[in-house]
This record gives sequence, C-alpha cells and structure tokens, in this order.
Amino acid sequence: MKALSGQRSAVRIIYHIILSLMIPLFILTISTSKASAELTVKANHDHIKIDFFYHGSTVSVAGNTDSGTDLIIKIASPEGHETLKQKGKVGGVLWMNTGTLNLEKVPNFYSIYSTKNIEDILSTDEMDKYVIGYPALSRNIEIKPASNEIERSKWFNEFVKYKESSDLYKTSSGKILTSAKDGKQSYYILTAWPYQAPPGDYLVTVYAVKDKKVLEMAQAKVNVEQVGIVKVLASMAKSKAALYGIISIAAALLAGFGVGLIFRKGGGAH
Repeated sequence: MKALSGQRSAVRIIYHIILSLMIPLFILTISTSKASAELTVKANHDHIKIDFFYHGSTVSVAGNTDSGTDLIIKIASPEGHETLKQKGKVGGVLWMNTGTLNLEKVPNFYSIYSTKNIEDILSTDEMDKYVIGYPALSRNIEIKPASNEIERSKWFNEFVKYKESSDLYKTSSGKILTSAKDGKQSYYILTAWPYQAPPGDYLVTVYAVKDKKVLEMAQAKVNVEQVGIVKVLASMAKSKAALYGIISIAAALLAGFGVGLIFRKGGGAH
C-alpha cells in the first residue's frame, strides 16, 4: 500500500510540473495570437474600372494598429520585366537609340507612404527584406547591361525619374493620418490613383514598425479592370490588329470630317 501511495504522489508531482510548464506556454500563445491580429487594413475603392471617360481615380487605405508603432504603406504591382531604350548622341550631333536596357524583378507600379522617413524607423536589413524604399528596390532588381555599380546606379536613377514622371513611382512621408484612443491607433490615407497605371492586380501592404523592425503585416488588394468599349478595343488591338488599325483610321477620318463641317458652319477661318 505504501508503494502504491508513493506512486500516486509521484504522478501528482509530475502532473503539477507539466501543468506549471503548460500554463505559461498557453498564456504566451494567446498573447502572440492577439498581437498578430492587432494590425488591420482596408482599401476603399479597391475595384477601379477603366471606361471611356476614365482619367485616374483615388484609393484610400485605413485600419487599426497598436499605439506607439510607426506605419509604412506599400502599394505595388507584381515584379516583372521592363525594357527601355538607351539614348545618346551619335557623332556628337544626333540623339538616337544606342542600346537596350533590360530590368528584371521590377514592379511597374511602386508607391510608398510612411509616418516618418523610412531610414529613421527601419533598419537596412528590414528594408531589403521587404523591399521598402528606393535603395532597397535598387538592390533587389537586376539591370543588364550594367558593367559596374556606378553605371548600375546611374541607370536605376534614370529609370526612377522616368517612372516618377508618369506618376507610377512615388515615395513620401508624413502623409498618413493617425489618431490614438484607448491604447489603439487608427490610420488613414487617401492616394491619387494615376490613369497611367495599367489594368491588373495591385497589392497593398501595411507594415507596423517599432525599434527599426517590422512587427506585423496586413494586406489588401486593388483590382484595375478595363470595361465597356475600352475593353473591346484593347482586346481587338491584341487579337485583331489589322481590323483595329482599319477602325482607328476610319475613326480619325470621321473626326477630321466632323471638325471640317464645324468650321464650315462657323464661316471658316478668318
């Protein structure tokens, strides 16, 4: 009987040891799950339709996060391939195409917003990991031909200037509106969506940042789609190029004829 009692006591001791180890682990799991669910994101007007009268749109991004965290919002298209023509003076007189520049792993659309300057709130390793900011983007993409780092940097800067001139690339800080209440922080930003952005799916990623590290991420999508006559003409241009060309010429001739009639009715030029 004493031996049986001793066994039961040993079982109780082992049970209490296991229980004492599992309770903190259970609490830690709950805390971790709670932390990972703090950051939320919602993109308003996430389905943009390109019709005959389309000339750009707007997209707002909003959500909630823990107070005391900085935020970075990245809106980007999937990485892909781009080809650009290099121009230079031939014979010191004429500007002509002198070569082709191939870029790989590069997004066609890339827009970054942050509560503060990215360099002040995020480490270089984190920027490279999540491809946040132009320096990280330059290290991520491949540029050919580029024989050395100086040439590579030169062509990347020219590429960014070209994209910024078309409103397809943008970085800015301090434009995210935030407000804190009851230990939570809400955020909001309204962005202009350029008409130059082609149809496709775009990813909105919000990063909660603290101590120069990304704590959490949340994502939403924006879809840009051609509709109506624009979709029909775009499809025709790809699948029936000859017919599309004839229709384009006919439309141009009709437009010219219409303008001529207007001028005749108005008495002609003076």
